[in-house]
Amino acid sequence: MLNKYARAFFTRVLTPFAALLLRLGVSPDTVTLIGTGGVMAGALAFFPRGEFFWGTVVITLFVFSDLVDGTMARQSGRSSRWGAFLDSTLDRVADAAVFGGIALWYAGGGGDPVLCAVAIFCLASGQVVSYTKARGESIGLPVNVNGLVERAERLVITLVCTGLAGFETTFGVPYIGILLPVALWVVAVGSLVTILQRMVTVRREAAEADAAPVRGGAASTGGEATGPGRDGAAATEQGGGSS
Repeated sequence: MLNKYARAFFTRVLTPFAALLLRLGVSPDTVTLIGTGGVMAGALAFFPRGEFFWGTVVITLFVFSDLVDGTMARQSGRSSRWGAFLDSTLDRVADAAVFGGIALWYAGGGGDPVLCAVAIFCLASGQVVSYTKARGESIGLPVNVNGLVERAERLVITLVCTGLAGFETTFGVPYIGILLPVALWVVAVGSLVTILQRMVTVRREAAEADAAPVRGGAASTGGEATGPGRDGAAATEQGGGSS
């Protein structure tokens, strides 16, 4: 839901800035690379030391590059498969840096192995959420489901709560640090639910897609196509699993 409405809002807001960068001769790929580098620097330089407020400030300054580069590509007419691939790949890198930085804090100065494990689970499950959709689409399925917690929700929940938790260590505001553990648990559970939602959707869509040619073959041959159709489905399933 956030991905649908917030993206449209911020895209309108950032359109003039995207146009300015194009006039200055900056390419969309450059913005993508700089944005990812900034997010990684903010996450890995500040979060492992427990400086959550300033780390979140730095990350926030760069995280909107994900919207700016797409807007620039559309305005310039330079949208490409390479640009889409680069953007999607570096999104995964940036997400890993955010949760990796938090995990490093709990593995070190934060001294909480359980929350370290939860942060690592958030990192891994976020990658799987993206993979389930990409893999489903690669085998010709629409994967027509949004899911409870997608990338936008994961980032907003994590960064807002991490930044607020930083008020305790940076400005001495008491008790507010509890927001970071709460955010990690919410993202972990939400990501698990989203993975299950997408798996159920892909299973249903795959069954419908596999059944469609079987029904067509049965109608034309009096039902004798059932065996070959089933074999074909099994071959496809094995091929998908081998990757």
